[in-house]
Amino acid sequence: MLKIIATRVIEAFIALLLMSIVIFLLSRLTGDPIALLLGDGATDADKIAMAQELGLDRPLPVQYLNFLGNALTGDFGQSVTAGKQPALDLVLSRLPASLSLAGVALIFTLIIGIVFGVLASVTRNSPIDVAARLIALVGQSVPSFWLGIVLMYIFAVQLRLLPTSGYGRPEHYILPAATLGLFTLAAITRLVRSSMLEALGSEYIKLARVKGLSESIVIWKHALANSLIPVITFMGTFFAVMITGAVIVETVFSWPGIGRLAYESILSRDFPVVQTVVLVITSLFIIANLLVDILYIVVDPRMRSRG
Repeated sequence: MLKIIATRVIEAFIALLLMSIVIFLLSRLTGDPIALLLGDGATDADKIAMAQELGLDRPLPVQYLNFLGNALTGDFGQSVTAGKQPALDLVLSRLPASLSLAGVALIFTLIIGIVFGVLASVTRNSPIDVAARLIALVGQSVPSFWLGIVLMYIFAVQLRLLPTSGYGRPEHYILPAATLGLFTLAAITRLVRSSMLEALGSEYIKLARVKGLSESIVIWKHALANSLIPVITFMGTFFAVMITGAVIVETVFSWPGIGRLAYESILSRDFPVVQTVVLVITSLFIIANLLVDILYIVVDPRMRSRG
């Protein structure tokens, strides 16, 4: 087990290093932040002075090595547009909003997706099964930005039941969490349904029924316990979908998280903040997958013997 964890940690470090290079280079392709900051009336001397102040007059390899060295000490530079505020502090101030939204959306999708998947499997080819598969199809086909606008129009504009934006109260989470979680809800429903169908036809379920156990215990305890292993396997991916999908959802609902911060920073060509946001998201993704690997080892004893 320790060998597996050590291997995953090394892989995580390499992935972070490669991602830092990719993000550093891609952020430079969005344009020149000096022209945006100084405006059209700036002289060449002003541009040179600004480039020297921001360190943009140096070769790209030197800029990257400086960025990497500073990042290892916790210094990700200062925001170009947010009054010289440290980029890491700016990102961390927005992180709780994104994590809370992703957490609510993930809990919402897990509960509903598991229930839908179980009901669809035990009532195969029934209207419930058809409805569950239809939800899964729609959830994996509808763009999140379009869904967010439609939900906002129906429940906020027409019915006036929920707010279109805001942060801090329970009602503020409903529309963004539903929009963010629909894609994952579809994936969980399909995973649980297919796993349950396989489990219900297995020998240990037949043996449990022969022993006289009630159907509810057979389904919700014995069959579901083994059917959740694929869901646990993909939990890291689901979490990553929540975080990366938050860029669109947070922009639509004006949610004050790191997704919206990334969008604003890209528009303003704020290189330090863009790099910090993506590296934080990448770190969260890698940590989530590492925790899932450990949880998978705990749940599935066969993985311990392989380790």
